[in-house]
Amino acid sequence: MIHTELNWYLIHTKPRAERRAEENLTRQGYKCFLPLFAAEKLHRGKRTVVFLPLFARYLFLQLSAQQDGHNWGPIRSTLGVSRIVSFGSEPAKVSDGLIEVLQKQTFALQDHPQALFEPHQQVIITKGPYNGLSAIYQMPDGERRAMVLIDFLHKQVPLQVDLTSLVALPN
Repeated sequence: MIHTELNWYLIHTKPRAERRAEENLTRQGYKCFLPLFAAEKLHRGKRTVVFLPLFARYLFLQLSAQQDGHNWGPIRSTLGVSRIVSFGSEPAKVSDGLIEVLQKQTFALQDHPQALFEPHQQVIITKGPYNGLSAIYQMPDGERRAMVLIDFLHKQVPLQVDLTSLVALPN
């Protein structure tokens, strides 16, 4: 039995083409790893969970020592691929340990979506009668609404608003 050493490499993709590159490389018989995390997003005014790349514009590709560096042409010309990350003329190898950690981490991240807003986060109301007021996000209130606190006469008053009318303030 012949044992072949496998190495991981980092592939830089075109903007928002991580999945396309992964799909096309996989079709060609390459083994890929695209770390994803779950996040809440607004889609047509409703909260939905989407899976986004953990590293925008990057994915990992595994090659055997025999494939390693002999013919990068098919990889470079794959739809969605921008280039192979290299140091000088040598493609950058990624350690198996790092890949294992990322695989475990992304598996855990997919079960716990990143929330649109965190409790106690400062937000601005951008629509409706409260347009321009700052508020403190409390919690979701159904698929399309949220509960926030606004300052009214030196007292925090709860208010129910449309999720699409909230924008997070930078920390």
